[in-house]
Amino acid sequence: MKVPISPEPPRWADRFLEWYCRSELLEEIQGDAYELFDKRLIANGYKAARRAFVWDVLRSFRLSTIRRITYKFSSDMYKSNFKIAWRSLVKHKMYSAIKIGGFAIGIAACLLIALFIKDELSYDSNYPEAERIYRVVAETTEGEFAGQGVDFPAPFAKALKDEFPEFEKVARINPNSLFTGGGNPIRRIEAAQNTYEEGFTFADQELLDILQIKMIYGDRKHALDEPNTIVISERKAQQYFPNENPVGKMLITNDNKDKPVKIGGVMANFPSTSHLQYDFLISMKGVEFYNGEQSNWGASNYHTYVLLKPGVDIAKLEKKMFSVIVHKYLGAQMSKTELELVERSSRLYLQPIRDIHLHSAEIHDGMRHGDIRFVWLFGAIAGFILLIACINFVNLSTARSSNRAKEVGLRKTVGSSRGALIGQFLSESLLFSWFSFVLGVLLAWALLPYFNQLSGKTLQFPWLAWWFLPMMVLACLFVGMLAGLYPAFYLSGFNPINVLKGKLSKGSSNANLRSALVVFQFTTSIVLIIGTLIVTRQMNFILHKKLGFDKEQVLLLNGTQTLGDNLPAFKNRLQQLPMVQSVAVSDYLPIAESKRNGNEFWEAGKDKEGNSSGTQIWQVDSGYIPTLGMKIVEGRNFSTAMKSDSQGVIINQALAKKLNLAPALGKRITNGGQSYQVIGVVEDFHFESLRENIGGMCLVLGNSSNVVSVKIKGQDMQKAIQQISAIWKDLAPTQPIRTTFLDDSYAKMYADVRRMGYIFSNFAILAIVVACLGLFALSTYLAEQRRKEIGIRKVLGASVGSVMGLLVRNFLVLILISLFIAVPTAWYLMQKWLEDFVYRYHIRGDVFFLAGFSVILIALLTISVQALRSALSNPLDSLRNE
Repeated sequence: MKVPISPEPPRWADRFLEWYCRSELLEEIQGDAYELFDKRLIANGYKAARRAFVWDVLRSFRLSTIRRITYKFSSDMYKSNFKIAWRSLVKHKMYSAIKIGGFAIGIAACLLIALFIKDELSYDSNYPEAERIYRVVAETTEGEFAGQGVDFPAPFAKALKDEFPEFEKVARINPNSLFTGGGNPIRRIEAAQNTYEEGFTFADQELLDILQIKMIYGDRKHALDEPNTIVISERKAQQYFPNENPVGKMLITNDNKDKPVKIGGVMANFPSTSHLQYDFLISMKGVEFYNGEQSNWGASNYHTYVLLKPGVDIAKLEKKMFSVIVHKYLGAQMSKTELELVERSSRLYLQPIRDIHLHSAEIHDGMRHGDIRFVWLFGAIAGFILLIACINFVNLSTARSSNRAKEVGLRKTVGSSRGALIGQFLSESLLFSWFSFVLGVLLAWALLPYFNQLSGKTLQFPWLAWWFLPMMVLACLFVGMLAGLYPAFYLSGFNPINVLKGKLSKGSSNANLRSALVVFQFTTSIVLIIGTLIVTRQMNFILHKKLGFDKEQVLLLNGTQTLGDNLPAFKNRLQQLPMVQSVAVSDYLPIAESKRNGNEFWEAGKDKEGNSSGTQIWQVDSGYIPTLGMKIVEGRNFSTAMKSDSQGVIINQALAKKLNLAPALGKRITNGGQSYQVIGVVEDFHFESLRENIGGMCLVLGNSSNVVSVKIKGQDMQKAIQQISAIWKDLAPTQPIRTTFLDDSYAKMYADVRRMGYIFSNFAILAIVVACLGLFALSTYLAEQRRKEIGIRKVLGASVGSVMGLLVRNFLVLILISLFIAVPTAWYLMQKWLEDFVYRYHIRGDVFFLAGFSVILIALLTISVQALRSALSNPLDSLRNE
């Protein structure tokens, strides 16, 4: 009787059984498997019996046996693959070093930028109710006040509470330096000497509740309930009250002995990933900065934070909020024309607290933020560097394909499947990836302090983080597979018959792909270099542009209000020093960290016409204009001898133009109920960032005594500081002097641009290094491949120069193609970046010439090393065996 014929088993099962039968595990087969084989052999022949035998064996395995056999099979296979990969790595040391080194640089760059991006994306996510916390933002698209801002009138928060039940809590902060926000001198009530501290803001009690700030000492629900109370951070409590509970203790701020503040609580430090970085929260209870200020809708100085009730439709709430606030509270103060403009071009919206750090580049809030565009940009740069390293791997693997062709042909001839060869080549790629990741992680760890300096961060390497090791393993596998996938399929696809006959159907035929990848590498590198040059030139343009004032040789003495009644004497004594040219007393300076006081001005008698200008009004003294080197183009400076100058004003050209004051001298302008007569016009000067147009400016005589500016003559700045310090110590022996330079403070306004330039330049260098590593290896290999051709050419009389030209020409063409693609790409990208600046560097052709020349020179030097060696070699060495 014939046994039913089994279907053909899958190929993998047949191969698996071949290995199994050689593995001395035959005792695992059920005993009757061989009897059935004999019967089928007699009845149906060998092929049918073998097919049935395979199925019987597979069906007879126990699960535990399959696991053990599979483990042994895969273990043996991987051991073999990695052993061959290791031998290949050791045999070709230079190529292996370039592959691993390039990978390691790319991985280090990616890891550093990944830590940067993780830190940037983690801002303000630590608050328990973060998904319900928002900041109110106003946006205007037309008119004098076009832009976005977060400053609102004092009664705005109360109106939100009263009108909108959707808000669970509403809180304000007032960090404005005009009202002693920002930095102030502070001391314990019993201490004699002040310490200057940054990080002051006025805050409502509700802010503690909205953010649910953790308290170290004191009750959070009542810490700012009382007037003249303050909440300080844990680090400041430890600084001023080490190892004690300071709640109930008294502090003196701004040397105001008549109004000490009581510590109502000690809060945990704001994390570094918070956009709020304050150490001192002063209670807003009972505070009124001027008469009627808390009910005045005409002045905007408060940032407003809200906690929404669950399930609120935000889009609906924003529309309702805008309509009610404008029509019920602001409409009575506007003309019909102004109201129509506001309705047409303005809106209120709620910004999630988690978006504040990275999505506030266009919002005027006086805080320092990140920029989501930088995050994407740096992420793209890191990805490109890693991609360049992967391209090196692909190029070198495919270029050396002829060396691996015989290996592939022989292995296919003795029965290796394409899948087994793909596994072998992927194993090699994973081995390279593993070594690269180890080296890359160590390199990133070593470079982290330097990267922190570049980025302005305090990042730490996450050795103990639960996600670090799994992420590195997954990344290692992903990068290894990404880099090795194409070479594995490419190399395993050789036809063994053609290979063994010497007819390589594939191999060097993929030169076009290698050329395209080289072009991509150098295009990326050139774009980064051009970007670096343009960012650097924009920074130089900013720092050296004519600003309308002289920032050089101006020494700033901060906290001079502590001199009290001695301030006039201090100024007089400074003016008597031979090294001092002039002295000014004013907190208002054309730098970002200075006081600001904006308001609306009209020409007198025309306040109903709507022709107004948003204007800064700065309190200065008669020494201000000469000390800062400003130029009066019409009229005169203030004079202490003329009492009428207390009602006089010096305006800038921008304000005169906006109010149509021509001529301006003698005209009167008004700000609310205050009227001033124009006694002078000063040439426009930049008092805000160069990202903005010059706005209106009014300089008035007034008392603003926190900063004294000293214009120094000569170059011996150290001697001048010693003389000034001696006078200070004589008049204020218990108070430390704090000095800065105006040009340094000005440069800080553009710290983000400077950081961007540094990061651009460093990653551009990394990109070009990785690209040149690959170019060097590729040129070395191709020179080796053409050794016999070079030998024959030299025997026939070819010169060293012609041989070098032969080896260099193709690469030079590829770099020129890269330059042709990179120039318009870089021009477009950098033109978009420069649009952020009203005053900007205009891109010139020499930038592209310099970048192109640099890359061509670097590439030629890289290639020429091997080209010269080949050209100078003895032709007999390459032809001896022919």
